[in-house]
Amino acid sequence: MVSLAQTEEDLNAAKRLRYQVFIEELGGSGPLVDHRNKLEQDRFDPYFDHLLLKESTSGTVVGVYRVMRRDQAECAGGFYSASEYDLAPLLNSGRRLLELGRSCLHADYRGGPALFHLWSGLARYIADHDIEVLFGVASFHGTNPQELAAPLSLLHHRHLAPEALRVTARAAAFQRMDLIAEPDLDRRAAMLEVPSLIKAYLRLGGFVGQGAYVDHSFNTTDVCLILDTEKMNQRQARLYQGTSA
Repeated sequence: MVSLAQTEEDLNAAKRLRYQVFIEELGGSGPLVDHRNKLEQDRFDPYFDHLLLKESTSGTVVGVYRVMRRDQAECAGGFYSASEYDLAPLLNSGRRLLELGRSCLHADYRGGPALFHLWSGLARYIADHDIEVLFGVASFHGTNPQELAAPLSLLHHRHLAPEALRVTARAAAFQRMDLIAEPDLDRRAAMLEVPSLIKAYLRLGGFVGQGAYVDHSFNTTDVCLILDTEKMNQRQARLYQGTSA
């Protein structure tokens, strides 16, 4: 069951799951993280909507996704991703935007249908708000680009966003992604190193921005994913939406 967080209890359940994944598993941190209560949080949380995937029997939150429309971003002083990427191509596009972030699943629910349930809820949200372009940062674990050379190079060579939507990582932590020449790249092996969330975007027809962003505070190397709903792979979209026709 996927629903929007309605109460402080709902929001704290999302933050607790994020703490388990981003702080305890991945070794991240942040200035507003509440280690005493084990809540991963930042200043943007009050402005996002928070999609929650709850276990049907217990009601335990096992998956989360936070989403921000442009009107919400204006209240927040900008999109979260703007700290890592120059979003001018998106902001100037005139399209209806939705930023996605902090997506995670409890370890016991990975590799099964949970991600599809979460994306099905996201699809309903997109339809309700007539969203045209989705975007947001997604992460590789670790901050050593050479260890991520193969998957980053694959994304650059095969999945770079069209120029009209191509955001660029900010210079302060910009990391080139074309670390291996395309003829020297083992594409199959490289794809195996791409996190499942990023693969899901690619299957839907998503792209990545120019350059990665090395986030030492979160112990991640981030890429910016962009998905134009008008160019979405409809067969894959029906799978995520839970429809067959």
